Amino acid sequence: MYWVYILQNPEGRFYAGHTNDLIVRLRSHNRKDKLFGKFTRKNGPWELVWSETHATRGLAMSRERQIKAMKSARWIREQLLNGGVPTCRD
Repeated sequence: MYWVYILQNPEGRFYAGHTNDLIVRLRSHNRKDKLFGKFTRKNGPWELVWSETHATRGLAMSRERQIKAMKSARWIREQLLNGGVPTCRD
């Protein structure tokens, strides 16, 4: 099982990604060390605000690309966070 997820920081910025272990990935984004995740490390702390499951990594990656292609915090708020219906879901 794979998840596509959206994180939000206290300033209202969003981060979209995919993973096969949502809890571990969220912890990774909120790490304070200097090894990985420069964007999320500098802009956290992050809170999980949305996720959906997919049967394969390929489907999750496709959905992540679709969300990132929107390049719009407004679209995320209107379509994903406020009751919008996802366009492709397993």
